[in-house]
Amino acid sequence: MNKSIFEDTLDHVGRIGRTNCAQEVCDTLLGITGRFGLDRMIIGSQANPHAEPRYEREHILLRGWPEPWVERYILRDYARISPVVHYVKTHMRPFDWREAAAAAGEGHPGQVVLHEIAEFGIRMGISIPLITGDGALALLSLGGEDMDLSPEDFGMVTLVSTYAIERAMQLVVADDASRPIRLTRREAECMRWAAAGKSEWEISRILGISEHTSEKHLLSAKMKLGAANRTHAVAEAIRQGYIT
Repeated sequence: MNKSIFEDTLDHVGRIGRTNCAQEVCDTLLGITGRFGLDRMIIGSQANPHAEPRYEREHILLRGWPEPWVERYILRDYARISPVVHYVKTHMRPFDWREAAAAAGEGHPGQVVLHEIAEFGIRMGISIPLITGDGALALLSLGGEDMDLSPEDFGMVTLVSTYAIERAMQLVVADDASRPIRLTRREAECMRWAAAGKSEWEISRILGISEHTSEKHLLSAKMKLGAANRTHAVAEAIRQGYIT
């Protein structure tokens, strides 16, 4: 990384470090990456592979993707065939979408995903995977109509983007921590039965709901409580008086 790009990187990181909310992080990052043709972004966490497609929206953390494309992607369950999603499972590093397309091969059914997103002005892009603080896989994707990135620029963009994800999550957690936690009645019920050692299936039978719905309530409660796992969530629910 030459001196000019190194200085730019420090400047960009400093600007992101001065942001006060997650949306400001996104706007600042796109202001940086836009000059390379990357003017759209989305950040999502890994969804349960057995969940129905319509619940995938819950795993989108921040987005600047065209809404009609997001709707189509979810409706057609493109996450199951996307070359980008498949590539990140075996390549935990930043990559150009063209790498993912080449690895999938011309006859791969997922090529339709890359062809169709181009209809929405996103012909090229990069993706940057990372592991969040609670061990989940998150993915930042940046895209645009055209992309002009030298190898050094690519390194700078991925470094700054990685910092931006961490900053955004830091601000989201801080914002959530400043608000009183409110579990819904159903979330609290699910947590009480989880504390009693019941599985998602057992909870669904007890409460007369589907297993997926019980799983959804437990996941929502865990996220609201800022817990890394179910045991942690139960402990937090007890501490905050939801389980007595």
